[in-house]
Amino acid sequence: MVIKGRHVYIRPIKDEDMVSIYQSCQDEEFLYMTGTSKSFTLDEIIESYKQFSNDPTRYDFAICLLENNEIIGDLAILEIDQDNKKAGFRISLHNRNNVNKGYGTEATQLAQAFTFEELKLNRLQLEVFSHNVRGIKAYEKAGFKKEGTLRQSLYFNDTYSDEVIMAMLREDYYKQ
Repeated sequence: MVIKGRHVYIRPIKDEDMVSIYQSCQDEEFLYMTGTSKSFTLDEIIESYKQFSNDPTRYDFAICLLENNEIIGDLAILEIDQDNKKAGFRISLHNRNNVNKGYGTEATQLAQAFTFEELKLNRLQLEVFSHNVRGIKAYEKAGFKKEGTLRQSLYFNDTYSDEVIMAMLREDYYKQ
């Protein structure tokens, strides 16, 4: 399954994507933006994605450029709850050279299309830390709305950050 946009497409994660995912997990800024203090080995990442591939409540996708098929990031629709028609969402670009080009927003919109059109869910939710201003703006641009704040829920780099809960509903998606 491949879902194409104007500049990027998303496809299921492959074994050869693990190195790119691993390299992104070594970037201090990206780790800070996600509030991740643990470092991961390549073997840990490979093992995690093996487990993810057997989890019926999630879909993991690589984000690739249409022009050259280069993987530039990954995203996941996770914790799919069919009873309540909702799921969680996460996204990561793997290289700072691909930030601020609209790729993340476009990939997010492709994930929304999959969530609301293919999976027929009603709600897609994410959590983002308040210090990740660029991420919050990208999510808002893609149609997510802020719903709540968990005040000072992360202590990282000697500073507290809020955790912002954002979501898009099926009705919001179809109004865009």
